[in-house]
Amino acid sequence: MSSNIGTASHSQLGQHTPYCSEYDPSLLFPIPRQEKRDELGIKANSLPFNGLDIWTAFEISWLNSKGKPVVRIAEFAFQVSSPNLIESKSFKLYLNSFNGTRFESEQDVIELMEKDLSDASGAPVVVDFKTLEGHELLFGDLPGENIDDLDIEINEYQVDTSLLKTLDEEVDEETLNSHLLKSNCLVTSQPDWGSVVVRYSGKKIDEASMLKYIISFREHNEFHEQCVERIFTDIMKVCRPVKLTVYARYVRRGGLDINPYRSNFEEEFDISRTQRQ
Repeated sequence: MSSNIGTASHSQLGQHTPYCSEYDPSLLFPIPRQEKRDELGIKANSLPFNGLDIWTAFEISWLNSKGKPVVRIAEFAFQVSSPNLIESKSFKLYLNSFNGTRFESEQDVIELMEKDLSDASGAPVVVDFKTLEGHELLFGDLPGENIDDLDIEINEYQVDTSLLKTLDEEVDEETLNSHLLKSNCLVTSQPDWGSVVVRYSGKKIDEASMLKYIISFREHNEFHEQCVERIFTDIMKVCRPVKLTVYARYVRRGGLDINPYRSNFEEEFDISRTQRQ
């Protein structure tokens, strides 16, 4: 477990930071998930969901044994049960620390990253590399019905659970999606643009109320993972669905995108990329 654990306010976010090109795992800055989960009434030993945080990194490089650069695209899968999330700037700094370091093989890099990230997050992390040739990053449409064209009036840009409403009918399963999710970084307040999918069964959720609720995150400050868990928890508390999945695909910043997934009934999921990514 990494000893470099703290709160977001003590991270490198918003600070001038020189980039290190020599391998340095101490750059990783873990942040405990439980502080924000306490706000939502989520107990550490009784998570109401399973899922992953899928990160995609587009700026992966190191030197081979002869000093020749190698470049890859990487996907990292973090367990929702891990006690810590990784602050994104520290993750980028860590990945850049490989740029000037020599390794004997690609597998050595994968195994080292898996060890460092597992130690920092407190649970096993899976790392997958893709070459820039022969692996198409196919774009797909989000599943379900897009609700962005609904003609609604918006006056609230801070999270407001009272906006959520249900109707007097039951649905076996419904999937809604929106590209109008925007939140802000917890520390720097820089915008985080995203798309969100909500799949549920139970009382039908009023679509206009769902869209208003999603848009109410527009001036809300939280990390990506925390926003998705807040959406999941709020829908469960207010709408009381029998089954619920919430996942978001955020637009990349600094060569990284973060895509959290939370569900109380789905183990496997298709989290295809969108055109914004």
